[in-house]
Amino acid sequence: MDNHTLEQRRRNMSAVKSKNTKPEILVRKVLHAMGYRFRLHVKELPGKPDIVLPKYKTVIFVNGCFWHRHEGCKYASTPTTNIDFWNAKFAENVARDKKKCQEIQEKGWQVIVIWTCEINNTAALGERLKMLLESK
Repeated sequence: MDNHTLEQRRRNMSAVKSKNTKPEILVRKVLHAMGYRFRLHVKELPGKPDIVLPKYKTVIFVNGCFWHRHEGCKYASTPTTNIDFWNAKFAENVARDKKKCQEIQEKGWQVIVIWTCEINNTAALGERLKMLLESK
């Protein structure tokens, strides 16, 4: 059973940001410090990627482990109430993510997914990004 009223739940859920989140900003800071230049939320690409590096023909999605179901991650837990709703919601999210990544790759772009649990170590994140961007 939900401990919040419908109005409280609506207010909480409407406060969940879809762009310019703290993890996304952190990844952008790492990229910028490394000298990479990028565009944000390019509408012409499927799924409006969080970060687009046109020079490298690469897009980056910064995904929350909970909402996008980071496999094997402790943060990808499933709520214990209303399980059918949550399973359907998560399945839709995963299917949408897969479809947009596939559409972007079909256009000849590289897709990088950064999970929120991976951004705590900015040095390792920077190394991973450099390796992926320079290998293309």
